[in-house]
Amino acid sequence: MDETTTPTVEMSLAALSEAIGRASQDFSAVRSTIDRARADIATHNTAIGRDVVREAERVIDHLRRADEALRDVLKDLASRD
Repeated sequence: MDETTTPTVEMSLAALSEAIGRASQDFSAVRSTIDRARADIATHNTAIGRDVVREAERVIDHLRRADEALRDVLKDLASRD
């Protein structure tokens, strides 16, 4: 979508679907990496910086808000019947 085109509902839903598909793949890859890091930290008793904790909390907050927004979209789509 370019900035001069007013998005239609179909265009917006297509863009949202594409973004969710990409995010799903990204989340799977990131989850595997995080799980490996957690296992490594647990077995080697490795210290990790507070920056990681702060960023993790920030990501969790963003994901929570995204989840709420997606629920709102689903409610709006369901109510169109």
